[in-house]
Amino acid sequence: MPTLSHLNPFAVIRRKVVDLVVRLLTKPLKQYVVKIPNDLAKMERYIRKADVVLVEGNERISEVIKYLTQSSWSHAALYVGDEPLKGDPELRKQLLEKFGEDANHLLVEALVERGVVLTPLSSYRDFNIRICRPYNLAREDMQHVVEDALSRVGNIYDLKNILDLARYFLPVSLVPRRFRRKALRFGSSEPTRVICSSMIADCFYRVKFPVVPNFKELPLLEERAEQRRRLKRLFTRPDHRRFGVFQTVSPTLITPRDFDLSPYFEVVKFNIIEDLKFDYRKLVWADEDETPEVEKSA
Repeated sequence: MPTLSHLNPFAVIRRKVVDLVVRLLTKPLKQYVVKIPNDLAKMERYIRKADVVLVEGNERISEVIKYLTQSSWSHAALYVGDEPLKGDPELRKQLLEKFGEDANHLLVEALVERGVVLTPLSSYRDFNIRICRPYNLAREDMQHVVEDALSRVGNIYDLKNILDLARYFLPVSLVPRRFRRKALRFGSSEPTRVICSSMIADCFYRVKFPVVPNFKELPLLEERAEQRRRLKRLFTRPDHRRFGVFQTVSPTLITPRDFDLSPYFEVVKFNIIEDLKFDYRKLVWADEDETPEVEKSA
């Protein structure tokens, strides 16, 4: 039975315009260079559940996000491994039929055109990626993060206002530096409408794991600490610790780059370093004589 929105001509036109904008923004770029080939076998061996996979996307909207955040990373996904196979038998059957063995290595991600979905890790084998691991995350909290992310599968991407997407066709260089982070915020902020990095940040914040929190010093504690330092200065080295509390940053302000820069996430070098076999002396370099000359401008 058709709903009122289907009978409303303006709603139909708006939906078609949104679909057109989404198609244009998510159209792959003609040129994309993978800087370091990814070893999928090593990636699957070293990655852990609740790791964040950062991706240098190959779409127009990816280029906008990279410019606004001054970063290589335009997309983030959460690794959940084979966790989706352990619950509903029907879902397990569907995933195995759809992805085969790749169903043992799944990501939860929010895509503009499809919403929150499960995607095989192998989908990003031919992309520039980085794996960021939450440092010392407790096992029970890891489980909570994974389950929280899985509970969001099926939610729709936040497309509240067509202007939120259409503005990404404008020259992003016109956006002042202090407004660039906020320029990525869009939508209704409804819990069932999400964007990639905000969704993941919210999963971590629910178990009180920081991404990029604000630190607020407590003047009274700092003052007392200074007094203690003065008393002990003659006998011990000065104590430069800072006293204060952490304040959460709204998940809607978290971008993919923040997981890379966060002091609470470590970068996993799965391609070479983790294998402990890297030897720069064994690298095969191209002959300098074969390197094409760069044309000098007049």
